[in-house]
Amino acid sequence: MRVLKNDIQPHAELIFFRFKMRKAKPKKRVILPDPVFNDQKVSKFVNHLMYDGKKNTSYEIFYNALDTVKAKMANEEKSALEIWKQALDNITPQVEVKSRRIGGATFQVPTEIRPDRKESISMKNLIAFARKRGGKTMADKLAAEIMDAYNNQGGAFKRKEDMHRMAEANRAFAHFRF
Repeated sequence: MRVLKNDIQPHAELIFFRFKMRKAKPKKRVILPDPVFNDQKVSKFVNHLMYDGKKNTSYEIFYNALDTVKAKMANEEKSALEIWKQALDNITPQVEVKSRRIGGATFQVPTEIRPDRKESISMKNLIAFARKRGGKTMADKLAAEIMDAYNNQGGAFKRKEDMHRMAEANRAFAHFRF
């Protein structure tokens, strides 16, 4: 679509060019799959879990957590990795609210979330609520949070429900979308 300057109303060029990027979009980094399951999602999760560049430690925590999940949920027909993926799906939010200032008032505008951001939010929530839990080791805490998320309960699932509730309450402002 080609727009001539004469076709635009006065000051519309300010709105028209507001979202133009100054530089080229940065390239997405390629994340290598993890050594045990050969899965990129696991590598992303471990990268979120990692502190101070200690990747081996975070891999150890994650694999121990999955072993604990497998031991405690032996009656499930799914593997520990499938349980973890289902838990992530259960705590993945679909919409979020963003603050938008219009005419001196700030509105909470519900917006859909990009797929890569959905994944990132769910991983960060799972890890954050696992860290807040009581338990002996991080692997135990993570395993407990994974099992709770799989069963649609726990802190991370509650956070997703709260995000959806906020978006539903502010649905009237959806026409202010960005």
